[in-house]
Order: sequence, then structure tokens, then C-alpha cells
Amino acid sequence: MKTILITGASSGIGKVTAQYFAAKGWQVIATMRKPEAETELSKVSNIMLLPLDVLKQDSIDLAISTAISKFGRIDAIVNNAGYGAVGAFEAATTDQVQRQFDTNVFGVFNVIRAILPHFRANKAGTIINVASMGGRITFPLYSLYHGTKWAVEGFSESLAFELREHGIMVRIIEPGAIKTDFYHRSMDLFSKPGLTAYDNYTDLVMPNMQQAGEDAPGPIVVAQAIYKAATDSGNKLRYPVGGAAPALLVLRRLIPDSWFMGIVRMVVEKKAKKK
Repeated sequence: MKTILITGASSGIGKVTAQYFAAKGWQVIATMRKPEAETELSKVSNIMLLPLDVLKQDSIDLAISTAISKFGRIDAIVNNAGYGAVGAFEAATTDQVQRQFDTNVFGVFNVIRAILPHFRANKAGTIINVASMGGRITFPLYSLYHGTKWAVEGFSESLAFELREHGIMVRIIEPGAIKTDFYHRSMDLFSKPGLTAYDNYTDLVMPNMQQAGEDAPGPIVVAQAIYKAATDSGNKLRYPVGGAAPALLVLRRLIPDSWFMGIVRMVVEKKAKKK
């Protein structure tokens, strides 16, 4: 029986992925900052809940060592923990900028550094980083979030070269819009007292971005893509999934920047229809 460790498993993509792998017969280490608050996953016999904060190296090391002691080995990890900091960049505070990169980028680095000695010793292992289609294309008001996901994309692609000789595979999951709490509870919205220069644009764009989330498929499609990445014996690096993500990523490669950005503006800057 194979074992997978998932970060950010308290909700959304992480939680559904834990359930999906458990249903497929894997031993699942579902990690989150407060596992004591989780009631649903705790009822599944082959899911073990462990505390893990991607910003605290001690908690990462303890979760990994506990999982190895329990199951003997870890076959795959899913770096899923993250959130979106959104709004006009000028309105972002230094703390918001730091926290967005700490969680979405440095948290991924921290977990991978901790697991690599185990994977190298086994001469096997799969690292699955949940990036986004927003790691290769962009939308307005998401500049910080895109910055983190572009960083994860570049890091993952380069890392794949150096780990291949050790039998360690790197996969990048690129979800499009997915209906989770990303667009609500998990979102950090920028606001700066007295700064109103971006209000009209934000009021125009945000409802369209939010609607994309409401109309999107659920997180199960991402869980299925993660399972495919974990069980794939080939060298595939990227797994676009959900909504228009695969088509948009192909289109981004085929047409000039100005054309693609024009399409994005046409979609996200349209005025909402009056009811």
C-alpha cells in the first residue's frame, strides 16, 4: 500500500484529494495547522491527521518523521497549502506581500527540502506541486498570487532536472478556476485607507472573477489529476485541469502577448448584466 502526504488538507482541493486517495486504497497523511478541528477526515481508517504548518520547519520535520515511523516510507507528497492575496498591488501591505510568498513559495521549498533525503535514500518518490494555470498566464488584481505561482512553476521545472537521476519525479498541477473557498474565506483582499484610485477598476473586474469561481467545476477534478500525476510512470511534468485551463494554456503559447491580454481584458473587464 502506497503512502502520500498532503499539505493544506483541511478544506478544498487538499481535503478532497485526501478522500480520493484514501478511496483508492492509499495510506494518506492529511496535514493541516489544526487537525483537532477536522471531523470528517478523522473518520476514514486509512487517513492519518497530523499538524503541519508550512512556515514552521519543526512542524514539517515532525510530520514527515512521524509518517515515516508509522508507515515505513512516503511515496509521494502534495504541496497544496496556499491561498490568494488579491487586489491592486499598491494597496498591499508589506506583511501581506511577505505572507503570500512565505506560504505559497517558501512553504513549498520547506516541505521539499525536508522530504528529499527520504526520497533519495529510497531512490524513488514523487513531488506534486499544486500551482495554477495562473503560473503561466495572468489576470488583473492577482499580481502577487501570480508571482508566487510563476515562481513555483519555474522552481519545479528546474528541480525536475536535478532529481531525475535519483529516481524522484516532479509534477506540476495547473488548475483553472475551481469552486472552493479560494474565492471567499481563503482570499486575502487588499485595502488601503485613502487609496481610491483603483476602486472603479476593482469594482468592474472582481465580480467577473468571482463569477468564474462560482461557475467552475469542483475540486474533485483536481484530485483526479493529482492521482494521475502520482501514478503516472512517464516523465510528464505539467497537468492542466479544470474549466478552460488546458485550452487557455495552449492559446497562450500560440498567439502574441497583446492578443492574449486583449482577450483577458474583454472577458474580465466586461460590465455585469443588470438583473
